[in-house]
Amino acid sequence: MKNAKNKTGQELSYYGFTLLSYLKENQPNRTNNAAFIEERADAAAEAYSNAVKYGQTHIEAEELASNALFQGLHFSAYNTLVHILWNEFSDEIPEKRAKEIAFKILPLCGEVLDKYSLTDDFVGTSQYDELYTELTGTLEILLEDGLQ
Repeated sequence: MKNAKNKTGQELSYYGFTLLSYLKENQPNRTNNAAFIEERADAAAEAYSNAVKYGQTHIEAEELASNALFQGLHFSAYNTLVHILWNEFSDEIPEKRAKEIAFKILPLCGEVLDKYSLTDDFVGTSQYDELYTELTGTLEILLEDGLQ
């Protein structure tokens, strides 16, 4: 397997590659932020190292590293848009195009997204349904205006 490289051509660490892979699937708008990826990868590696150094098992250390790596990234507005396109606009948008369209539309949804505190556990909150409804309306307007 070839070594993965970031946008600057530097090789990614295990944690950097893990985070980049996660971001590609769940937060594609953040994949170009090499400094963010490197900072999180370093924090995860440090968390793992410190945990092992202080006597925790490798499994416990990996859990701490994962927490440092993915903190604040569990909720994905991008994935929410994809699901809305699949669930609410399946007659207009083929499922195979939903990710591409969600990526295009995501920057246009900032005003709606900014109204909410998008924490890791946001999907489990009462506000998630409100966001889903608002995003559905926003998507409907954007699609009616010909954005595809």
